[in-house]
Amino acid sequence: MELRDFAEAILTSPDLETKLTVGSDEFTDRSPGSSRRLHEPARCDALKFAPPRSAPAMPKMGAFPDEKKRGLAHHILANHELQALEAMAWTLLAFPDAPTEFRLGVAEIMREEQRHTRMHAERASRLGICFGDYPVNCYIWKKMLSFESVLDYVAGLPLVFEGANLDHSLEFADAFRSAGDLRSAALMQTIHRDEIKHVRFGWNWLCQMAPAEADLWEIWTKHLHWPLRAIKARGNNFQRDARLEAGMPVDFVDRLEHLTEEEAKEKPFAPQE
Repeated sequence: MELRDFAEAILTSPDLETKLTVGSDEFTDRSPGSSRRLHEPARCDALKFAPPRSAPAMPKMGAFPDEKKRGLAHHILANHELQALEAMAWTLLAFPDAPTEFRLGVAEIMREEQRHTRMHAERASRLGICFGDYPVNCYIWKKMLSFESVLDYVAGLPLVFEGANLDHSLEFADAFRSAGDLRSAALMQTIHRDEIKHVRFGWNWLCQMAPAEADLWEIWTKHLHWPLRAIKARGNNFQRDARLEAGMPVDFVDRLEHLTEEEAKEKPFAPQE
């Protein structure tokens, strides 16, 4: 299947099943076409992006003994994974001149995002909540719209959103386990392992695309669009070994783990109009 067709099917079909199953054939990139930037993905009515502040917030992890709260958490996480899938499809259409190896790598990760979305949606259903029962936000999608280059994408999505999920995934796993929900905990452990691969992909391409002898921290933070910044690339329980396994060098991981108060607040880019 051509990558462009794959990306367009995900972004232009409102049918969730299509979004989550298209792309089972071998990928090719013979006809990447011209750049196309969609403002919003097609979605069924139940999953259309809700107005600001109308989607429910993530339940506190201390509330996870309540089955419905765990179901809502999976509902929100399913939307996160679906947005990541759509953001990656947007990237394939927006940057047709990116290296074919990069584009094929993104497509393979998209297959895992499809699987992650299904996993969360199915688990939410087991807990009594159908995907679409609650309004959903567009936080990841809106941040992706500011990406102006492949390096912006690499810096923002795999190295911030997925980088932070190295921590968040295990935080959720621990909370689900503490609530006695071993199936949900195992799901988050599986996603954690996949995120290591995704972060490794982003790190490898940051290294390949950065100028020779460049300071990789500087390159990374320069390509983050506010409010994305280095502090957003980690959670409360810093998973140092996961980042090292993803290929990040010790000095980079040290700096991320021990960000100063000034660095945590720094504003690398002016807001995009």
